[in-house]
Amino acid sequence: MGPIEKRINDILSEALSPERIEVINESHLHAGHAGGTPDGSGETHMRVRIITAKFDGVGRLKRHRMINELLKPVLDDGLHALAIEPAATGDNVRW
Repeated sequence: MGPIEKRINDILSEALSPERIEVINESHLHAGHAGGTPDGSGETHMRVRIITAKFDGVGRLKRHRMINELLKPVLDDGLHALAIEPAATGDNVRW
């Protein structure tokens, strides 16, 4: 786990007490693309999959906004892309 991956995991774990969280570095899938590195190394593109009771009764848009707000410092520090898959407890997830 790289430092940005760990930072994202730590921020979300502390704030949202998830029952399940996955932070996936997808930078290698974006080699040579805008915001990425020529060889796909580094931590420029991340995916977050998270299940937490804090999302129970909360709409999808608000869940995304909550995560974006929590991770604003990481985005401000240069994270190029963040894919978010938020779920409440009891939601059906495909992962």
